[in-house]
Amino acid sequence: METLFPRTFLLVFVQLAVGGMFCLSIPPFHEMDRGYYKSSAFVFWAIGSLATIGNLLLWLRPDTAASSGISGLEIIAGALFSTLGAGYLFSLWYEFFVVRAWLFVATWLSGFLALIVSALTFAAAGTVPLGLVLYPTSFVLAALVLGTAASGMLLGHWYLIDHDLSLTPLWNVLRFYLICLAVQTAALGLGALVIGLAGGSSPLSDYGIVFLGRAAISPLGTLALAAMIWRTLLIPQTMAATGLFYIAILAATVGELIGRYLLFRTGLPL
Repeated sequence: METLFPRTFLLVFVQLAVGGMFCLSIPPFHEMDRGYYKSSAFVFWAIGSLATIGNLLLWLRPDTAASSGISGLEIIAGALFSTLGAGYLFSLWYEFFVVRAWLFVATWLSGFLALIVSALTFAAAGTVPLGLVLYPTSFVLAALVLGTAASGMLLGHWYLIDHDLSLTPLWNVLRFYLICLAVQTAALGLGALVIGLAGGSSPLSDYGIVFLGRAAISPLGTLALAAMIWRTLLIPQTMAATGLFYIAILAATVGELIGRYLLFRTGLPL
């Protein structure tokens, strides 16, 4: 139990790193200054590497293997994410186009593999109906929501540097963010419904207020923020949109932390 608690919260930072690295593929590479990818990729790589080190330290503790559920495959996938991510960062300073492309794809693929393995270990430990579907779906969607919010915030800052940059990359990130939030909202409601109808331990019983707070902050609250960002880009006002993305990443992080608290207390993928 004492190792499960930090593991569930480290999961949020793994999700942020993996989702953020994946979302670097949204802006067109050859239309963006290389500096955007260098700075953003470093942020996501550093967050993911620190979270991986945290998981490794938990896994190395002699009393941890059984109580935390961390598997060796999850550690290996996390280490691959850090190693391949470092290689991708290095390639951004040189013109190894094919190598860079392969390293980039391999980096976020290894990150998603780590999340899926983690999800399956939680599913195996619980009794949630359709757990082999609900847990990976929940973990991946959380990664994409966190990643797009962070990417939007970092990309918004780049407009302070490159005044001639088209708004298209920021619009593309926002559209993907809205899609991820809509899918996560549907998945959250469907997951709670499946758990409730199956007669299992419903999140709306002992932790109903916590669950409603989680949903209200994110994804519902962040959906409202995304709508506000949409309106500011119609003006257009990139500085205001960037500020709203700041609030969105904070709200999404708080929402996912509450979700991981529910995971810790109930074992449910919410």
